[in-house]
Amino acid sequence: MKSIPESGYYNSNKFARIFIEALKEIMGKNGLNAVLNYAGLSSLVDNYPPDNMDRAFDFAHFSMINIAMEEMYGKKGGRGLGLRAGRITFEDVLKDYGAMAGVGDLAFRVLPMQKKVRIGLQAMARIFSEKSDQVSKLEEEEDHYKYQVKRCPICWGREDVEQPVCFYMVGILQEGLKWVSGGKEFRINESKCSAMGHEYCEFTIYKQPIE
Repeated sequence: MKSIPESGYYNSNKFARIFIEALKEIMGKNGLNAVLNYAGLSSLVDNYPPDNMDRAFDFAHFSMINIAMEEMYGKKGGRGLGLRAGRITFEDVLKDYGAMAGVGDLAFRVLPMQKKVRIGLQAMARIFSEKSDQVSKLEEEEDHYKYQVKRCPICWGREDVEQPVCFYMVGILQEGLKWVSGGKEFRINESKCSAMGHEYCEFTIYKQPIE
């Protein structure tokens, strides 16, 4: 597969480790190793990033893993893997961050659902902006939110796609909203993708939960 030059932008080692471990949980150790080897990242086989918050995992490597999943499992298979890995990532790591931890407090739980959703999305955007080199921003419209990601690691360096590919982020958002809302699912579509030539990736999150 085509290699992507290193970007000089970084995710924290912890984010990257959780992402890789989530893939291992989904596809097994042999499946994960095959993906890492195909992506040209054999140095990561049995040698995952350390469990710390140092910004040291280049966005290009993150993107190459996602490309490898698509090319090995097909677009539909890659989509499913990305969504599941995103959900596991939120469950395993993001909800324990300080910005999200307060979301479990009693004072938060008694808030109206839409306020909880907005606060939860703002917290996720703040975590990613503070703990990695991606820049996340939330805008609110009448019936939906726009969650924007500039310098997206999931599709970094790509310009060859006709449809959005950042399913990992969709999975994180889905699981995050399920957690803050007490178990509800929300419709989330990636409406813009940097890999399609847009200025940033944008995720449209509809306020009304799926019945």
